[in-house]
Amino acid sequence: MPPRKTLKVVQAAPAAGGQTARWVTLCLDYLRTECHLAANSISAYTRDLKRLQEWLGDRAVPNLTVRDLSNYLAWLQQKKLAPTSISRHMAALKVFFRFLQVEGVLKENPAELLATQKQWQRVPDVLSAKLVKELVGAPQPYDPFPRRDRALLELLYATGCRVSEVSSLQMRDLHLEERHCLVHGKGSKQRLVPLGEGALNTLRDYLATERPLFVAAARTPPNWVLLSRRGKQLRREAIWELIKRYVARVGGPASASPHTMRHSFATHLLSGGADLRQVQELLGHASIATTQIYTHVDQTRLKKVHQQYHPRA
Repeated sequence: MPPRKTLKVVQAAPAAGGQTARWVTLCLDYLRTECHLAANSISAYTRDLKRLQEWLGDRAVPNLTVRDLSNYLAWLQQKKLAPTSISRHMAALKVFFRFLQVEGVLKENPAELLATQKQWQRVPDVLSAKLVKELVGAPQPYDPFPRRDRALLELLYATGCRVSEVSSLQMRDLHLEERHCLVHGKGSKQRLVPLGEGALNTLRDYLATERPLFVAAARTPPNWVLLSRRGKQLRREAIWELIKRYVARVGGPASASPHTMRHSFATHLLSGGADLRQVQELLGHASIATTQIYTHVDQTRLKKVHQQYHPRA
């Protein structure tokens, strides 16, 4: 955590639960105002620390031991959370305890003694190119808003964007004549992502037909590209529901999600011969280690590379 001026935290007499809630609020304010974390990161910390408060109950935080915190880990596992989710909860716990140590609430930090949970690296779901083609053509005239939904599907697959990035994409970031869009990713980082012919055509169709209807229903002119029927931002939850509906229609896996489109985008690029660094840039990954998971997915490409370049293949 970056250095900061110490806030005076008054340890008065309120109940342990109330005092913990106050410390959590101060910690979130610190992450928001001094660490300048993105809104989505703050939301994640808020959810994780709320679960920590649920487990704590009336326990006094300064009295917790390493054994107590290990019991918290066991409690999270009993909740049937995914390993990645548990790891995120433990990271939030460590940030919170480090904050309390900086504030002088804690003399020693038992959270630092917790071992980092070893995560099983999951191979992401990937749709075949044939299934993706069926998926983007799944919206039909009998659907409420087929042009918007087709534009959404094309946009997700054409750009490999995260669902939050597609949801927050604004009209000023869409450059159809130049055949690209400006994406605002994690940590307020921006990247240019090209748009293919399929995405361009469906976007132009949607912008000329259905979007004006949504704009007319809005109280104030909306800036987002993808809108709800009332002219509001198409929420991430709504995008999830749409993806689930259309994937089921074409017989795709029940586990598919908007992120599956991102995984498919990356894997298909690598299958076509794209360089890993180029895929990293298009996905907006800060580290190439994150992108490398797709080399495990596309084993056929690795076999071709081995056969082509190894002297004894």
